[in-house]
Amino acid sequence: MIKWIIILLIVAAAASLLGMPALAGAAAMGARVLIGIVLIIFLLIVLGVFAVT
Repeated sequence: MIKWIIILLIVAAAASLLGMPALAGAAAMGARVLIGIVLIIFLLIVLGVFAVT
């Protein structure tokens, strides 16, 4: 999932440099959502609520 976040951030940066604000916004929003999901899963693992086997 971290790989997808990095890819989306690179796409957002390239699109903003090339003058495509809609694509940059969509890629940035996708990265933001994935970062939120990763943080929630990380917190659940740290607090011991979500057991990984």
